[in-house]
Amino acid sequence: MSTAQPGSRAPMTTLGLVGGMSWHSTVTYYRRINEVVAQRRGGHASAPIALQSLDFDEVRACQVAQDYEASGRLLARAAQRCVAGGAEAVAICTNLMHKNAPAVEAAVEVPLVHIADAVAVRARVLGVTTVGLLGTRPVMEEDFYAQRLARHGIDVVTPGPEDRVEVDRVVFEELTRGVLREDSRARYLRIIADLAERGAGAVALACTEIGLLVGPDDTDLPLVDTALAHADLLAEVCLGSDLDALLPHPVGRV
Repeated sequence: MSTAQPGSRAPMTTLGLVGGMSWHSTVTYYRRINEVVAQRRGGHASAPIALQSLDFDEVRACQVAQDYEASGRLLARAAQRCVAGGAEAVAICTNLMHKNAPAVEAAVEVPLVHIADAVAVRARVLGVTTVGLLGTRPVMEEDFYAQRLARHGIDVVTPGPEDRVEVDRVVFEELTRGVLREDSRARYLRIIADLAERGAGAVALACTEIGLLVGPDDTDLPLVDTALAHADLLAEVCLGSDLDALLPHPVGRV
């Protein structure tokens, strides 16, 4: 059920956020969604949100062990707790753990708002059909993310092997621990420039912490901060928009 609002305003959709992976980017989600809702609704409006913030140390242990069945159970239970708290749509506030999107979606009866769909929405606005992926190694090297983008007619290019290792290292040794280094920013910008030379019309910062390190003022190439793009799409859902109508191509369930 939707959260009723006073007066004649339409009810908002309660969002369920599975966050804490890491908490640094979950803060970005919470702030951005509420900023958009406040701007659009006015007054004292804020977004109705059921948040489950996981212990990233536990999730990271599953990633290192490549035990995605175990992490899928963790995320699925978190999504169920969101729904029990009133959520009418859920989201996984991280790129990599969308490996578990099918498990999460199977565990709840409400829609899952997929982060790659948010990238596709932003790519449509930018008018690009080839996007560079900058994220953790599974996001860059496996097909779960690229295939989701392909449903929207978007091709991807990724960094070379050595650069993929370095991008991944910076994510887990620095960004998810709140560490921002100028030398790492410089390396990321060099990799972004290389992706542009290889045909990327934009680069998706496909780890939700990368936007803390590099931003639109750092490069002429359009950047898609996936945390912000995902939060913007979630805000639209919160405000009552039909999810399929927002996407370049309706994709149904995972």
